[in-house]
Amino acid sequence: MNVTSQFPVPRRNFLGQLSLGAAALAAGSLPTRAKVAPSPGSPNAPRRLLEPAFRPLPLGSIRAEGWLHRQLRQQADGLSGHLDEFWPDVKDSQWFGGTAEGWERAPYWLDGVIPLAWVLDDAALQAKVKRRVAQILSGQRADGWYAPYPQDAGTRPYDLWAILLVNKALVQYHEATGDAAVFEAVHRNLRALRAALEQRPLFNWGRFRWFEGLIATYYVFEQTGEPWLRELARSLHDQGFDYRAFYRSPDIVSPTPRRGRWTWEKHVVNTAMALKAYALAWRLTGQAGDRDFAREMLAQLDRYHGQVHGLFSGDECLSGRSPTQGTELCAVVEALYSLEWLTALTGEPAYADRLERAAFNALPATFAPDMWSHQYDQQVNQVQCTINPGHMWSTNGPDANIFGLEPNYGCCTANLHQGWPKFAAHLWMRSPDGGLVAAAYAPSTARFTVRDVPVQVRLDTDYPFRETLRFTVAVEGRARFPLRLRVPAWASGATLRVAGGRLQGVKPGTFHRLERTWSGTTELELHLPMPGKVTRRYNQALAVERGPLVFALNPRETWTRVNADQPHREPPHADFEVRPASPWNYGLLVDEAQPGRSLRFEERPVGERPFSPEGAGVVAHVRGRRLPGWKLEHGWAAEVSPQPESSREPLEDLVLIPYGCAKLRVTEFPRLAG
Repeated sequence: MNVTSQFPVPRRNFLGQLSLGAAALAAGSLPTRAKVAPSPGSPNAPRRLLEPAFRPLPLGSIRAEGWLHRQLRQQADGLSGHLDEFWPDVKDSQWFGGTAEGWERAPYWLDGVIPLAWVLDDAALQAKVKRRVAQILSGQRADGWYAPYPQDAGTRPYDLWAILLVNKALVQYHEATGDAAVFEAVHRNLRALRAALEQRPLFNWGRFRWFEGLIATYYVFEQTGEPWLRELARSLHDQGFDYRAFYRSPDIVSPTPRRGRWTWEKHVVNTAMALKAYALAWRLTGQAGDRDFAREMLAQLDRYHGQVHGLFSGDECLSGRSPTQGTELCAVVEALYSLEWLTALTGEPAYADRLERAAFNALPATFAPDMWSHQYDQQVNQVQCTINPGHMWSTNGPDANIFGLEPNYGCCTANLHQGWPKFAAHLWMRSPDGGLVAAAYAPSTARFTVRDVPVQVRLDTDYPFRETLRFTVAVEGRARFPLRLRVPAWASGATLRVAGGRLQGVKPGTFHRLERTWSGTTELELHLPMPGKVTRRYNQALAVERGPLVFALNPRETWTRVNADQPHREPPHADFEVRPASPWNYGLLVDEAQPGRSLRFEERPVGERPFSPEGAGVVAHVRGRRLPGWKLEHGWAAEVSPQPESSREPLEDLVLIPYGCAKLRVTEFPRLAG
């Protein structure tokens, strides 16, 4: 059988180190990193970059299947595939030869639409991307700077964040296409960047996102070996904000004070990006503490700001553990990207477990089912989405959680596109011993070669809505290599059957290694048991979970169009308020010690829109009572009482759906006294 005919082999894999398929000076009191030892010239410093645990397959080597393909197709047919046709900040961007915004928005859009086009193998979308990339290259000046970079930047400070971002997007494109002109453009720009940093250190966004510049710098270094690129990486590192010092200080404990007390170091998108900062830096510094710092950072975030969907609050700065505080969409997609990097760099399965939890819950929750509109902030307990002057966001505005084109601020409109495509592009990775790694699970096909022998691996599954994953390994000839399958930490009792043989147990929280000589077609079946469980959350509230999914009560939704008089708000990319059309204020009556006695799960067909109320592939049945005293405060569901609630209302059968399917929801429930 010809296992490579389904999609063509990329021209080259240029990525080398990892597949990517992304005002006033900051206050002087914030810590800037001290120089770390050893220095690049030290005999103890790594002469090259340290090798990551895994390397994602080149962009274009993975194709989405099943429900994931439908989700990505829906995205391409929605806002992502059409934003540059009507939204001025991208359509008329200075990056593309226009006169509109010339900083982060067009690069953000490209950073997501590039992997979307190649994971879908969408020729029309690829042609659109090619035209936009050509426009960027045509505007590059002889000095290496792209057109939006000001000619007088030496006298007028320019925040380099947008430069770090566009290079990160361009190296994705180069990896997928092998376009030598793109590689040369990035190479020239990095030279200009190095000279600029010698004259003026990073400040503002560039200072807090310094590590994003390592991605393109490492990429080019691994193709050329030029020592000045390591020096550039060191400059980025040394000039950046020191998150390690901050996360070891008492300042991380408290939420940001409300209304206007915005801070760089607690900005939620900076935080989400910074999860990967020191693991990336470890390849340069060789310090084990850098590689391992993300565990410490996540533990602090979970303790003080953690949310049940696997991420942390931030509306727009870190805002505590209450389920009514929001999480910004930009933070969701950036945290996913960070977790993809962390999985690859460290090889630790716990990062991939968290990646799935966030991808299957927080990511889809913040989009309308048709992916033509989105929220700026999502809430775990979100019982209405209205223009709300009485809101209690840490710094955001009254429209921050309506569904629309650019609620609150347009950065998420530009940046939302990378979430699903980069997740799909990082499902499979390669190990240093030549093997294949199933890092995260969704229906997909991957192809690669082992000593010039073509191999294709297909995963047929409705995971995370189902417990069973069926793999087919097809080899043209014979090839010996290991296959690593991630066994989530929650999957107690997981089993694997290889080629119809006996069932074997596999250990949760590991990558199970299966090495053999593969020939022809071999089928494997991995079973990940998903018993329901009930967990305690903020104020002792109850949350229902099954495998990587969190479940929520979804009141009937009424969508009402708003802001019709504003530009570019015509359907389908219009603005909507969403209100409940049925009661939401319930407490749960569950057996926490033995959840199986009070929880029942029902599998249903996964819909055309997998993360919609009607498309939910599994639901939970549970019993509860209404709590008439639990009402709205400040336009939100009031905080859950930490004490068990009494109710004389009748006991009702309730149906909970996956969190990501519910656009209105109660996820953390009061406990009932009886």
